[in-house]
Amino acid sequence: MNQPSREPASCTRDSTRPLDINDISGAIVDSAVKVHRALGPGLLESAYQGCLVYELHKRGHKVEAQKVLPVWYDGVKIDVGYRLDLLVDDAVIVELKAVSELEPIHEAQILTYLKLSGKKLGLLMNFNVPLMKEGIKRMANKL
Repeated sequence: MNQPSREPASCTRDSTRPLDINDISGAIVDSAVKVHRALGPGLLESAYQGCLVYELHKRGHKVEAQKVLPVWYDGVKIDVGYRLDLLVDDAVIVELKAVSELEPIHEAQILTYLKLSGKKLGLLMNFNVPLMKEGIKRMANKL
């Protein structure tokens, strides 16, 4: 049985046309649905993350997994261990979960990531649901 090749955590989009943030988020949602249909609920976050990175890469998107997000305080960059699950096309933050239910703390987490990064859009995705569309929450930063 052949094993699929491992894709790098950071991939580049080869198209010269910049994508609209809604096009990017649509591609992320479509990719997540495809991954969820193939794997179903019940796996670890890392499995979904790896497959989602692979799927987005196949579609030509730049994906950075586990991207370090520092905190700037008093003009000083402080690395306190925050990591974005995914940053897609340097525009959309994706926070992945595999939990029985999304909690307010998960929403607060992605809103904080949006604020710290200055990005406008984030997707909170819980793969531990019967239908993927039930596990997706779109969140915007009011810059």
